[in-house]
Amino acid sequence: MYIKKILIAVVLIGVAVGGFFTYKIYTSIFSPNTVFENNEAFIYIPTASTFEDVNEQLAPLLKNVETFKSVAFKKGYPQNIKAGKYAIKKGMSNNDIVNTLRSRNLPVKVSFNNQESIEKLAGRISIQIEADSLSLVKAITDEAFYKEKGFSPESALSMFIPNSYEFFWNTSAEQFRERMLKEYTIFWNENRLSKANELGLTPTQVVTLASIVQKETAKVDERPRVAGVYLNRLTINMPLQADPTVIYAVKKHTGNFDTIIKRVLYRDLELDSPYNTYRYA
Repeated sequence: MYIKKILIAVVLIGVAVGGFFTYKIYTSIFSPNTVFENNEAFIYIPTASTFEDVNEQLAPLLKNVETFKSVAFKKGYPQNIKAGKYAIKKGMSNNDIVNTLRSRNLPVKVSFNNQESIEKLAGRISIQIEADSLSLVKAITDEAFYKEKGFSPESALSMFIPNSYEFFWNTSAEQFRERMLKEYTIFWNENRLSKANELGLTPTQVVTLASIVQKETAKVDERPRVAGVYLNRLTINMPLQADPTVIYAVKKHTGNFDTIIKRVLYRDLELDSPYNTYRYA
């Protein structure tokens, strides 16, 4: 009888201990494990990141980093880390967080307007995706790429149509370049090519003229009239005599596209000036 009581007690203790550990395991997997007050927080995981790199980013957002690590190992996440942008929502459990990091890479909005140089374009893009400005410049100025796709160093910028696009944050420089070539091809459909041909212009010339008009006036409603003036001058083979072309020439000649030029001087328009508008129109 005494032995029976001992056995029952042991069983009850075992059940209690087992229940406790089961509860601990359950809570470590499914209980909320965030500490931030906003509805969500974003983390950016660079390419080739390690599990420790991910933990470093997550640590300020979690109540308990160790329980996250435990669940992550159980689900095999350290061997399957994916670069990208991820949203950690308030109240997420470790299970939710791991599932998010495994499969919910978010797109980012990438936008740019008319850029005067490849370097400025690369700088603008590099603050919006993972690729840095140096890798972007290298990809955009790849001579083999130009020859294969029908561009030159002078016409390279015309391939990048100013707009807003969706990319994954971990987009590489080469992937960005290829996507923009695809967008260029989509933009220059048969209808637009036909209209450019009617004006006697190539796509590159249309883009160049549009950039001049955009620099000439910030007022959108004035741009059709300004464009009409320049098109008329082109029709009669007259120099554009546009200040933006001279300003561009000055910046290109000096190699400094960050220079602020408020007005064109008469000496910049002289025939022997390296910035002469007739040469750069």
